[in-house]
Amino acid sequence: MIRALLLGFVAIYLLAPLVVVAGASFGAPETGGLAISYVEFPPRHLTLAWYGAITAETYRALALSVALAAAAAAGACLIGVPAAFGLVRGRLPGRTLIEAVFRAPLQIPAVVTGIAFLQMFYALSDQTGIALQSSFAGLWLAHVFLATPFVIGGVSAVLARFNPGLEEAALTLGASRLSTFRRITLPMIAPGVATGAIYGFLVSFVDVPVSLFLSGSGLVPYPVELFSAMQQEFSPAVLASATLVILLSAALLWAVHRVLGLDALLRSQS
Repeated sequence: MIRALLLGFVAIYLLAPLVVVAGASFGAPETGGLAISYVEFPPRHLTLAWYGAITAETYRALALSVALAAAAAAGACLIGVPAAFGLVRGRLPGRTLIEAVFRAPLQIPAVVTGIAFLQMFYALSDQTGIALQSSFAGLWLAHVFLATPFVIGGVSAVLARFNPGLEEAALTLGASRLSTFRRITLPMIAPGVATGAIYGFLVSFVDVPVSLFLSGSGLVPYPVELFSAMQQEFSPAVLASATLVILLSAALLWAVHRVLGLDALLRSQS
């Protein structure tokens, strides 16, 4: 009974803000002829008008953030998976220092990271003429930097418990190294890769500090667009777009559960 009450309290604590956001997004757009400029929950009149008031800029920012986060997660996997193999199975001198370097993005404040990338891009532009500031490539590089430690951590956790004897048995039976990796190693580390990729996607998608420094005109990620909208005149259309993001996140979680299973992801981190 006590366990059920505790679980219920935790669930309400975590979901209550989302319920307020989603519920307020259905509030009537007019009260006494004046546009609502505050959160009205529970809404007195239900309407979908605020969903129609979402601007084209918001949809473009949301599409940009999804594409950027997916690209950052893929880039983090390309770097993080080999790095995890090297850290777990390699006999590298100064391994502790190397691990600390790969964990650096988790230790450095995001504001410092944004400033560092911005200054590096300006220096690169002065020396080579390649301008990465206010570009998709520049945002992607910075977000890969943020996401890579999560992939390394997810894959390393699986590799630490992985039995190398399975690979040795496959090689002894005549399988090539590529076939062994594809049919034995990759399926075993897939939950760790998926966990790291999901974390990397989320870290990139919700990032504000780094994106604030590196975004520019016509290249504004959704969190920055949301941040700017909240600073200026508030409109419940912001809540409507946030509700769409909540639904997108729930759909992504459901898809991951259908493909891999949440239990597999949890085991990869235990």
